Amino acid sequence: ALPICFPVTITVEMQFSFRESVEPVYRELTALLLDRLDQYSPAEQQIRLQQARETIESLQLAELENFFREACLEMEIQSIDSIDPHAAIVYPIVLNDRVEVIISLPDGSLHHSRYDVGESRRTQILKDLRKAFNPALPVNRVVPFGAAVYDWLIRPFEQALEDQDTETIVFVLDSPLRTIPMGVLNDGEQFLVEKYNLAIAPGLQLLHPTSSSSSDRFQDSKIFLGGLSDARNNFPPLPNVQVEITELATVVDTPSILLNEQFTQQNVTQKLRDYPASIVHLATHGQFSSDAEKTFLLAWDGQINVRTLDQVLKERITLNPLELLVLSACQTAQGDEQAILGLAGIAIRSGAHSTLGTLWTINDRSTAEWMVHFYQNLAAGQEKAEALRNAQLSFLQSPEYAHPYYWAPFILVGQWN
Repeated sequence: ALPICFPVTITVEMQFSFRESVEPVYRELTALLLDRLDQYSPAEQQIRLQQARETIESLQLAELENFFREACLEMEIQSIDSIDPHAAIVYPIVLNDRVEVIISLPDGSLHHSRYDVGESRRTQILKDLRKAFNPALPVNRVVPFGAAVYDWLIRPFEQALEDQDTETIVFVLDSPLRTIPMGVLNDGEQFLVEKYNLAIAPGLQLLHPTSSSSSDRFQDSKIFLGGLSDARNNFPPLPNVQVEITELATVVDTPSILLNEQFTQQNVTQKLRDYPASIVHLATHGQFSSDAEKTFLLAWDGQINVRTLDQVLKERITLNPLELLVLSACQTAQGDEQAILGLAGIAIRSGAHSTLGTLWTINDRSTAEWMVHFYQNLAAGQEKAEALRNAQLSFLQSPEYAHPYYWAPFILVGQWN
């Protein structure tokens, strides 16, 4: 493991300074490395693309350090082909007048595209796309805006992805794109989720290595289910959480369940410490924010802050590494482009190989149904990104839940296989 450290503790004031002063430096360095790339020899192009990719990954790491206001993260540098020989990694970098994209294909080669689009136009497209997730609007309202983002990120590489038998696309997203579910990108005929498994990663350097397939790991998994269906602390009830937990208990056959008045801060943290679960499923209100103090899960008797959750999960890493953390009914803070840092931060700092969360809160009845599909797919031996995709496709093909509002918000952060 290679620790990367900042020399001083990061204060709140430094967090804001980071976004205003430090972030742009990473972006401009990337822009310089990619400028006039076609003037260089193929070998030099690969070197500059590698340097640009490392700069983007360094920005992701720095953002997480900034989020937690702490100095170190343990990490191991990995190559994509060592993780998954059928995955491609897409690195967008959003600049004032364009979107630059680097893609690492399954064979390890790096490629680049540039799409000229001004900030006001780009912002409007992303805003219109987010508005189109309203289930009162027709499904086809999503298509033109999803197609625009597809043109930025995927279309230049369509043939290369196909030629290399790509099965999974992993996105290392820049902040303006983090509130957009990549599954709704489309080529005008199909959503991206209909063609590929999809995942989000904070960078290859921050993925935890695994030694076996997720299907093998699921068969041997101990699972902890917890949830809160009653109204508490000015949060509305989630009546179908009880249905979700009850139905999941029949799929995964676990003796470890905390529900409602048992789902207290102390009981949850104690269970996480003592029970050697490799899959933890928590169905409750919660929020991911760019501010760690505002990232929390709701318990019967109050909020479990991300720092508390982080500390408890880190303590149990030696007991049993956490394969999958599922946060059902949580959402990203509205309008907060950096909110995914809260979700990614939980995944990285807790030692969880993967975290499944939602970009927005959807109907808890449909969430309960979706989660059952997801776990049934895992139980059938599917890898995590595949199980996610097939659960989404089951909704996409359903008359009742075909709107992206119902299937698109589920995102997998971290290890996808």
